[in-house]
Amino acid sequence: MITEIALKKYPIKVALGNERTYEIRPLERSDKASLHRFFTRIPEEDRFYLKENVTAPEVVHDWIEAIDPSRVVSLVALDRDTIVADATLHRSRAPARRHVGELRVVVDPEHRGAGLGSKLIQELIDLGRRLELDRLFFELVDRREQDAISAAIGLGFEEVAVLRGRVKDSYGSLQDLAVLELSLDAEAEQLPF
Repeated sequence: MITEIALKKYPIKVALGNERTYEIRPLERSDKASLHRFFTRIPEEDRFYLKENVTAPEVVHDWIEAIDPSRVVSLVALDRDTIVADATLHRSRAPARRHVGELRVVVDPEHRGAGLGSKLIQELIDLGRRLELDRLFFELVDRREQDAISAAIGLGFEEVAVLRGRVKDSYGSLQDLAVLELSLDAEAEQLPF
């Protein structure tokens, strides 16, 4: 119920630095083909670091068919009627970890650099507050995802750990994983529903 209330503000329109206006809204069941096309436009070297094989139609199908907003809140950004970004807030099933949310954001290369990723991170931060989470975190590959790290830091996230050699790139070389965290202090900002 609280998730439905938190999502009532959508869809929204945002104008960004590339002189385009985007619609941001929750992922819908009818987005299956569009979401799959979006992920196929993401360069293979970027997709390599994602947690699932997002170009497999069955993976996208399973995501959409099993949408559970109590566990994952998915937002998409559209340029006209084309999905150009996907942003998700994941909550654990474990009661001891339900107060923490993990963020994941992917932006089409043609729409990077205009502030769309930052806008989606901000939307997920606002949703985290509305969902009464205490903390949000990102796991990003150090150096490889530097733009995302910079965007998150610009929105108040702090690097809390660097896990050395935690990720292997497509060539088998070890890469560091940066963990960034944001505390959602309930007294810092009260958002009305």
